[in-house]
Amino acid sequence: MPSTTQRPIQAEDLYQIQTLTECEISPDGQWVLFCVGRVDRQSEKKYSNLWLVNTDDGRMRQFTTGDQNDSHPRWSPDGLTIAFLSNRGGGQAQIYLIDFAGGEARKLTDLKGNFGSFAWSPDGTRIACQFRKTDAEVLERATDEQKQKLGVVARRITRVFYKFDGAGLLPQERWHLWVIEIQTGQATQLTANDTFDEGPPAWSPDSQSLVYTSNHHADPDLTSGQDDLFLIAAHGGAERKLATPLGAKSLPAFSPDGQWISYFGTDGGSEPLRQMNLWLLAANGEGEARNLTADADRHCAPTTLGDVSGRLAASLRRPLWSADSTQLYFPVSGQGQGELYTINVNGNDLAPVIAARGVVGAYSWDQRHTQLAYSYGAFSDPGQIWLYDAATQSRRQLTNLNQSLFAEVALSPIETHWINATDGHQVQGWIVKPPDFAPDKTYPTILEIHGGPHLQYGYQFMFEFHYLAAQGYVVAFANPRGSRGYGEAHAQAIADGHGGVDYSDLMAWSDFVAHQAFVDADRLGVTGLSYGGYMTNWIIGHTDRFRAAVSQNSVCNLISGWGTSDTNWHIQHSFGHRPPWENFAFFWERSPLQYVGQIKTPTLILHSEQDQRCPIEQGEQLFVALKVAGVPTEMIRFPDEPHLLPTAGRTDRRIAWLKAISGWFDRYLIDESKTNID
Repeated sequence: MPSTTQRPIQAEDLYQIQTLTECEISPDGQWVLFCVGRVDRQSEKKYSNLWLVNTDDGRMRQFTTGDQNDSHPRWSPDGLTIAFLSNRGGGQAQIYLIDFAGGEARKLTDLKGNFGSFAWSPDGTRIACQFRKTDAEVLERATDEQKQKLGVVARRITRVFYKFDGAGLLPQERWHLWVIEIQTGQATQLTANDTFDEGPPAWSPDSQSLVYTSNHHADPDLTSGQDDLFLIAAHGGAERKLATPLGAKSLPAFSPDGQWISYFGTDGGSEPLRQMNLWLLAANGEGEARNLTADADRHCAPTTLGDVSGRLAASLRRPLWSADSTQLYFPVSGQGQGELYTINVNGNDLAPVIAARGVVGAYSWDQRHTQLAYSYGAFSDPGQIWLYDAATQSRRQLTNLNQSLFAEVALSPIETHWINATDGHQVQGWIVKPPDFAPDKTYPTILEIHGGPHLQYGYQFMFEFHYLAAQGYVVAFANPRGSRGYGEAHAQAIADGHGGVDYSDLMAWSDFVAHQAFVDADRLGVTGLSYGGYMTNWIIGHTDRFRAAVSQNSVCNLISGWGTSDTNWHIQHSFGHRPPWENFAFFWERSPLQYVGQIKTPTLILHSEQDQRCPIEQGEQLFVALKVAGVPTEMIRFPDEPHLLPTAGRTDRRIAWLKAISGWFDRYLIDESKTNID
């Protein structure tokens, strides 16, 4: 029960939440660098600055100031300098250097384009990075023929994957590798092929070479998931391919002794349902690569959804090596948690290092490998910096961001349940009750369905769930088959199409929830975003048990969705592995639009106008179809926003999105005068 001084959380509290990203411990282990994001309520602009926390006494201080975006901080090997990305001064982000002792930041680069990942060389003299020039920069040196291709008058599209949600149309330039001299700022481009992208580079311990991933097939867009590892000298020259098994690969890392290269990868081609595993290869290329986690049936990547500090707890980061090159540390997703595991180079002694009801985000060792700093979030906390002591195997919290806000508002705890679904299959789910929950009352209840579908719900902060609970709703969510975190078979169960066992799992979970004494089974709502929106559309076309629905950035027509999404032709991986013209009947059978004639549930459609993942034509089709079918429906369009508006969009629009959801459910689940849907 909340204290008498606490209040329900409000949508406008999004303006107050500080978001935490990054976590870089200093080489001497004394300080941890991280980024804190904030929103200017008047301008609606988002800013981030660098902060430091002392590992001894938890003393925290802001390291950079100003209304700009400082991000991606990285310590120099000697701990005296920090490199980071910043758009200070206006314009695009560049790499800056600042002395840890203080002083003004110095701009290191002046390149026109976008920076990806970057890393210091072990000797501290250079930085290697991913960089992609803008079309404007390429145009300055282009021939007339190249200018026509780049779209001076009209843009010519030649590659299949030509757009990406949140970025729009991609530049013609691919991601390439550059090396930048620390003393002079001189930038040297190492790779330049117009067909291939190069993944984030990692240095060899002697600072002489870089390892990275790339797909060198004739058309990488049509042969995705067939990456290789390459080595290139840090001063440039010919690259050398290392022999590895077929499959997707990412984020290679040299061992400290230079004998090994670890990387994340799948066993096989572009199949999206395979587990991500941790692999090991001799750095000299001799012998075969070994899958260290092949027998563990664990997904070695972050997949837990949150809606404050990014869609996921963190992007996949490189595996960390122990100082003696015998152990590896890496993320694992399982049963709603995001844990950090370790395994030795022989593939033995797999064990959790950080395992609790929460999600590990970024992580880094100090130089002596005695202290591990990591970001960690939970269902009641968007994220803090924590410290793990290797000697005592103990951990402690260093930061307390958002302390004043969460002391003021009432947040409901989370309850975990396991149920037997169809065929005796077990499904994990969670229930959140209103903060002022009274056991003798019954409550309207909302079923939330996650996106992906190959992600997971779990112990990560979800503002939307807390907000809806504060409005007087029970919120229920689960990980049906197709979700990550429960083994490869659980994810592969929907390989031949959505709306099968995932639907039956969700209905079994709904049955369980509806039978709880505190749930009013006559006042159920359903909502979800992306795949969750698809399943919302599918559910209301197959059952009338829900009194209201909110479909968020959804898919309703797989035939028109094929090729128009930024996932492009990959959509067919989940629908028979064939394109629509070879599999038309199945695509239409699995399209919720086919079942509109069976829908009676009042449905609100929310859609971002710049959604490249689930283009707005999907929401438009559903809206018109429901109108023609006589189903109570409305559509709300959000301009200038991508697919993930509810997690990363402009704050006033995120608030409007949340209030639209609660307002629709209020109308049909609470206001009895408006619940007649016959």
